[in-house]
Amino acid sequence: MNNSTIFDETKIDWKPLPDPDGNPAEHISMSILMLDEEAKIADVLFKFAGNAKILKHRHTCNYSTFTVKGELRIFDAQENLIEVRPAGTFKWGKVGEAHTEGGGAEDVVALFSLRPYSASAPIYEILDDHMQVAATVTFEDLMELNAEYSAQA
Repeated sequence: MNNSTIFDETKIDWKPLPDPDGNPAEHISMSILMLDEEAKIADVLFKFAGNAKILKHRHTCNYSTFTVKGELRIFDAQENLIEVRPAGTFKWGKVGEAHTEGGGAEDVVALFSLRPYSASAPIYEILDDHMQVAATVTFEDLMELNAEYSAQA
């Protein structure tokens, strides 16, 4: 097999995703690939830890996912497994129910194309243990985070 066709996640500049308190969220890293300031579309690689779940959240805009490596697992708000997306799976999504996500037996890498089409409309709502909105993530937030990470480079 030609090694140039194998995805190598060690070549990605992974950054922490802040949780609602501003600390790095557990079990997730990110790499912002592209922010289209005119269309307000963000393409972001996320890496979820194997056998772990990230914070509960709700997508508040249309989006698509492509599982690059591993197995993306989707859990409902009660943390019951509802879907498994192995590498190579493309899925179009829209505003949805509260859920959490994580990796299967190994870390998973998935491309999320987030389409709020607005600078200030929420992309995600991060939920607390009582299913209340603890924080939101907007296109503007991703722009600020990207600027912060670029300044550190």
